[in-house]
Amino acid sequence: MGFEIKRFQGDVDEELICPICSGVLEDPLQAPACEHAFCRVCITEWISRQPTCPVDRQAVTACQLRPVPRILRNLLSRLCTSCDNSPHGCNAVLKLDSLASHLVECEFNPKRPMPCEAGCGLVIPKDELADHNCVRELRALITSQQGKLTDYQQELAEQRLIINEHKRELALLKEFMRAMRVSNPTMRALADQMERDEVVRWAGSLARARVTRWGGMISTPDDVLQMMIKRSLSESGCPPHIIDDLMENCHERRWPPGLSSLETRQNNRRLYEKYVCKRVPGKQAVLVLQCDNTHVDEHMMVEPGLVMIFAHGIE
Repeated sequence: MGFEIKRFQGDVDEELICPICSGVLEDPLQAPACEHAFCRVCITEWISRQPTCPVDRQAVTACQLRPVPRILRNLLSRLCTSCDNSPHGCNAVLKLDSLASHLVECEFNPKRPMPCEAGCGLVIPKDELADHNCVRELRALITSQQGKLTDYQQELAEQRLIINEHKRELALLKEFMRAMRVSNPTMRALADQMERDEVVRWAGSLARARVTRWGGMISTPDDVLQMMIKRSLSESGCPPHIIDDLMENCHERRWPPGLSSLETRQNNRRLYEKYVCKRVPGKQAVLVLQCDNTHVDEHMMVEPGLVMIFAHGIE
């Protein structure tokens, strides 16, 4: 619907009047052949009932309507109008193209969002402040949030059931693959390749890490520290078939010859810079995976990789 003519100062050219609602054109469109202009809402509703121009009855469809010429839009934008909130006390007179931005900030707008200053802090329309009751509104909000929480908990339970079912199916598939691997060399090679690909995908999901103080390495971590690292690896999606090997490789007794003692580690410290390290999420520890470090000398690497835990010095 168009703007009421009485809102505008001075005379309004009849070319700027919508023939359907008799108001000043709002967001206008025009028919392609006759070029008669109408408010977007007015002509859209008209055509939904009868696909003709309301003025000369020429056939027209909604997809044929097009924006009015720039000169017509410019004439509309220069019209001076009162604010929508003039009945509520606003005396502003402004150009039509400034009306929308003014309404957002107009202090007389009865629907302007206002924070409640009585204590609850809720943001509500200005014209509802007088009847606003903090306790009632907060109770309604809590009830609404409790309903949403119940829905989320139910959805979470359903998703857990689905995940558990997928895990069960995956475990069955892995058991089948293990059985086939024993009896069929081709399947053995295929399964090995699938496991290698799984490790590569997981390695690609981890962030790169930089060790700034190799001297902070803990070569003999205790059981508690190892359990924390193992939990973090599991939560990061570490393939189950390598996680135990990785944790065994976090202690110097399983490290390769180039790291097997404090003396050899000190002698080979310059070789550490060759390692591509991945961050163990949330921990002062890095993964040096074989799939990321094929360029590293054999005496500095073991399958499937090393877990190095530090007291400090990880970026």
